[in-house]
Amino acid sequence: MPGDRIVTRFAPSTTGPAHPGTLLSALLCWLEARSADGHVFLRLEDLDPDRSSPERVTQMVRHLEWLGLDWDRIEQQSQHDEQHRRVLDDLNQSGLLYACSCSRSDVRRRCPPAADGGFVYDGKCRPPEPRPLPGTNPGGPLRLRLPDRIVSPTDRAGLDLAMNPAAEMGDPVLVRRDGAIAYHLAAVADDSVAGVNLLVRGRDLAASAAVQALIYDLIASPVPQYWHHFLFLEATGGKLAKLHGAVGADELSGRYSAEELCGLLACWSGLLDAPQPCRPRDLVSNYVWRNVVTADQVLAWDGQSLRLDNS
Repeated sequence: MPGDRIVTRFAPSTTGPAHPGTLLSALLCWLEARSADGHVFLRLEDLDPDRSSPERVTQMVRHLEWLGLDWDRIEQQSQHDEQHRRVLDDLNQSGLLYACSCSRSDVRRRCPPAADGGFVYDGKCRPPEPRPLPGTNPGGPLRLRLPDRIVSPTDRAGLDLAMNPAAEMGDPVLVRRDGAIAYHLAAVADDSVAGVNLLVRGRDLAASAAVQALIYDLIASPVPQYWHHFLFLEATGGKLAKLHGAVGADELSGRYSAEELCGLLACWSGLLDAPQPCRPRDLVSNYVWRNVVTADQVLAWDGQSLRLDNS
């Protein structure tokens, strides 16, 4: 982005502790901004009423600070309800929202798999013509009526993000059955208001880029560039995740110092030739995103140490 100051954010969900994949993504996002004298802030995605809590928000901040990361500001997504609802109302006034009575089990049963791990919604509840709803709190899910066209977001890692989301993903849910604002709307609304122009995140989220690019277009906001980096995988091939019980930062900090773990992450990312203790700030002067490895890495934890297992 020549001539543009990088504005980016790291936005972890606060549904569990930081694990190695969380720390990797946070480190790369932070380095990309700091090496370019950009702006990077921490946005805590705490909208899930069932799995997030104030304690988990505090825990996530603590884990990232332990690694040595600092932020230009810290915010919680739950504090942005007003701006989420404003974007929701604007979309509704354009006739782009509709109520959906389909349950998750209905959608799983009827619809084919989508690239993001969900299902391609078949439009069963989509009205024939766009029309505004009488309100945006109907007591059930609201979906966004996507235009039928291809979008091509830019990925600095060279991934082809071109897609027709209406055909390949289906209309996304913007308001959940419990009334909570869903991921796509919250992320786009917040990034638009904050002026985010680069999103650094794992490639498991690449399939969502086209959906979000359409939402940016629908609210007349510039589409940021993306950089989707490699993932740490479990031995079974799935990405490391809180849901699957990936080792958390509290347990890691009992085995490694922050400097030791930072050195491991930097080495496995291709930023150091060999593991050596360091702090994130020690990596800034020599950081170049093109040096980051592109192949996913299989990571194993035996209860005592982390190791790569790419055999």
